[in-house]
Amino acid sequence: MQELIGSRIRAQGPVTFAQFMEWALYEPGLGYYERGSPVGTDYLTSPHLAADFAQLLAEQIRQFWNILGSPSVFRVIEMGAGSGRLAQDWLTYVRSAHPLFWQVLEYGILERSAHLRRLQQERLAPFGEKVRWLDWDEIPDDSVIGCFFSNELVDAFPVHRVQVQEGALREIYVACGDAAAADFREVLGDLSTPELGEYFARLGIPIETYPSGYQTEVNLKALEWLQLLARKLRRGYVLTVDYGHTAQRYYSPQRAQGTLLAYRRHGSYTDPYVQVGSQDLTAHVDFTTLEQVGESLGLKYLGFTRQSSFLVNLGLTERLAALGQIEDPLDGEAVDVGQVLQRRYALHALLDPMGLGSFGVLVQAKGLTSSEYAHPLQGFGGPELGLRP
Repeated sequence: MQELIGSRIRAQGPVTFAQFMEWALYEPGLGYYERGSPVGTDYLTSPHLAADFAQLLAEQIRQFWNILGSPSVFRVIEMGAGSGRLAQDWLTYVRSAHPLFWQVLEYGILERSAHLRRLQQERLAPFGEKVRWLDWDEIPDDSVIGCFFSNELVDAFPVHRVQVQEGALREIYVACGDAAAADFREVLGDLSTPELGEYFARLGIPIETYPSGYQTEVNLKALEWLQLLARKLRRGYVLTVDYGHTAQRYYSPQRAQGTLLAYRRHGSYTDPYVQVGSQDLTAHVDFTTLEQVGESLGLKYLGFTRQSSFLVNLGLTERLAALGQIEDPLDGEAVDVGQVLQRRYALHALLDPMGLGSFGVLVQAKGLTSSEYAHPLQGFGGPELGLRP
């Protein structure tokens, strides 16, 4: 992967970091998400900890269905399904716990990685035709009645990196030496698109006044993604779970090196240019921009909270309390204490305010009636965090 990217840069000159990140993650057969390595070996996600995450997410989405009047066809489309573990737990739970919802459900998956799509198809084969794999162009505009949702998707979109230099905003490009070795280095240049400057102007953030050397990221791909969602959704919800900040926190002058990180073997690193293709690259999500741009596209902001509050509102505390009973209340037989402790650890990890519990959960909607927009959402029953600066 390093050699391939190096040869391309030597042939065409420096490229934006977004282009470098696109190649490193998605190059067919060589990119991080395409190379066939086991999913979950470099970092831990909520679905891999416990089935409870998917089950409680299903409860929230089932409420969406109820609010919309329980339509006879309800489409749930997961964007970026990873190994398929979340979908497996989600579908297993709905089939068992909510048979009426199961009957009207159509579950779709949007997955750009051919490798991950194969993993998902193998894992989800027992659900037969209940699950379909889709491409965006297979979904007609203004057609979906249901819910689009994602977990840790937006953070993996390729980002542009910018730097303030003597009162001007410059873009960070990736260059490479003349030697055969892929000795990547960063160089500053003019902005590759005026959208980068417009991004901060829309937020009202005077980034040019920040000290020279200040670096951060801009996720223009997320804006394209929102445009697709808004076009395809006719009536329903968009639920986004990811790690990130409001714009004022993300682009604070004190966060002078941005949020870009590499992950491999459960460790995080700041150098994106080593083991290219063998480490994940991510940047935090700017939830304020998702909210503001979504509003301009017809996706009405309904709520934003942290994953810990979201899961507690949906019943995670009650599940933890039930684990305190060593005997099964149904048959009186003792349960495996080791399994109980392992599950308790997993549920606490989902709530960890320094880890997964700090993830943001954003809900937006389109095409609802006034009363439907105003209907309280179970997962957002606690204090919400304002998104606007």
